[in-house]
Amino acid sequence: MEGKLKRIINIIKEDKDVEHVMGFTGGGGGSTTNTGRMFISLRPFELRKATAQEVIKRLRSKLGTVAGASTFLQAVQDIRVGGRIGGALYQYTLLGESSAELNLWAQKMRLKMLTLPQIVDVNSDLQDQGKEVTLVIDRTSASRLGITPQLIDSALYDAFGQRQVSVTYTALNQYHVVMEVSPEHWQHAEALNDIYVFSPTGNRVPLGAFAHYEHTLSPLAINHQGQFPAITLSFNLSIGTALGEGVAAIERAAVDIGMPPSVRGQFAGTAQAFKASLANEPLLILAALITVYIVLGILYESFIHPITILSTLPSAGVGAVAALYIFSTELSIIAIIGIILLIGIVKKNGIMMVDFALDTERRFGKSTKDAVHEACLLRFRPIMMTTMAALLGALPLALGSGVGSELRRPLGITIVGGLIFSQMLTLYTTPVIYLYMDRFRLGALKIRNRINRRIKRGKEAGRYDVE
Repeated sequence: MEGKLKRIINIIKEDKDVEHVMGFTGGGGGSTTNTGRMFISLRPFELRKATAQEVIKRLRSKLGTVAGASTFLQAVQDIRVGGRIGGALYQYTLLGESSAELNLWAQKMRLKMLTLPQIVDVNSDLQDQGKEVTLVIDRTSASRLGITPQLIDSALYDAFGQRQVSVTYTALNQYHVVMEVSPEHWQHAEALNDIYVFSPTGNRVPLGAFAHYEHTLSPLAINHQGQFPAITLSFNLSIGTALGEGVAAIERAAVDIGMPPSVRGQFAGTAQAFKASLANEPLLILAALITVYIVLGILYESFIHPITILSTLPSAGVGAVAALYIFSTELSIIAIIGIILLIGIVKKNGIMMVDFALDTERRFGKSTKDAVHEACLLRFRPIMMTTMAALLGALPLALGSGVGSELRRPLGITIVGGLIFSQMLTLYTTPVIYLYMDRFRLGALKIRNRINRRIKRGKEAGRYDVE
C-alpha cells in the first residue's frame, strides 16, 4: 500500500494546479492498513483557472492508470452533515438482517451504480476479500494421541496470542515479558506446520499430525448502523449533475435491480440532509406565505390587498432561478435560502405602494386609480433606494472570490437576480393588480349587499327562504 500511495502522490504532484500533497496509509473508514488517505492543497484561486472539480476530473483519468489501487478524490466541503468517512462526498447506506444477503445486494447495487451517468467514483466500504486461515482438527486422530482442544488452543495462544509470561523489575521501571513466535512467521500459514503440541504424556506432537488448515475469505470489518449490519456506498456527482438528479437516479436503480424488502437503502450524510430539507420545504414556504398574509391582513384590515403585495413574489423567484441559470450555478440549499430571503425583501415594494394608496383613499377620499397613481409617483424614490441598498449589499456575495466563495455565491446571485427582475416588473404590475383587486373587492361588496337586501325583503314579506 505504501508503494502504491507514493506512486499516486507523484502523479498528483505533477499537476500544475497542485501545491502540496500529504498522504499516509491507514485512516480509512475501518482504519485498515490496506487503505490510504491524502490531503491535496491547491494553488490559490487567483493563481489558477480551474476549479476544484475540474482539477479532480483531470486527475481522475491519470490516476486510473495505477493498477491494483483505486483512487477517489473529493473536494473539501465547507459544510458536511454527518455520514461515515468514505471515498466520496455522498453516501447511500444499505441495511439488512443477514450479512450474506446484504453483501450480495450491496455488490449488485454497486455494479448498477457504476452504469449510471449521473454519478462517478462509486466505491463501497465492504471489504470481504480478507485472507483467513481456518484450522480443521481431525478429532479422531487428536483423541488417539491424547490431544484435547484446550491443549491446541493453548499452543496456538503461546505462538500468536502474545501471552504474558513474566515481569522484569528494575530500579525505576517494570517490563512485561511476552512470548510469541518470530515476526517473520506471522504472515504465512505455513508457520502452523512448525507448531508442536505437548500431549498429557509430555510428547511433542506436530500440529500437522492431526489437523490441517484451509484458506478462506473473510470481511476485514463489519459495520453496523443501529443494530443491523450496514454497507455504505459512496459516490460523487458528475460535472453538471445536480444532487437531486443523482438521488433520483439511485432510487430508480434500487427499484430496477429488484432489491428485496429485507434490504433497506437510505441516503446518509449530505444526501440525507438534502432529502430531508426538500421533504418539508414546500410546507415551510407555505407557512411563511400564510404568516405574511395574516400579518398584512391585520395591518391593512383587508383580505384582498395582502394578495396584491404577495403578487410580487413570483417575479422574484423567476428572476432568482434565471440568474442561477445564466451563471451556471446549481439550485443548492444555499440558493434556496436566498429565494426564501426574497420573500421578506421583495414584498416591501408592494407594501410601500399599497400602504400609501390606502391611506390616500381613506384620508382624502380619492378614487382608487388616482390614489395608486399618486403612490407610484411619490413612492418611486424610496422603493429604488431600498432596492439598491439590498442589491448592493448582496453584490459582494455574488461577485466575491477566494476561499469559501463557492458557498456564498449562490446566495448573492439569487438575491441580486430576484431583486433586479422583480424591480423591473413590480413597478408596473403592482398598480394594475391593485386596481383589479379593488374592483374585485367592490364587486364582492355589491353582491353581498344585494344578497342582504333580498334577505331583508324576504323577512319583511314573511318569507325566510331566498331563491
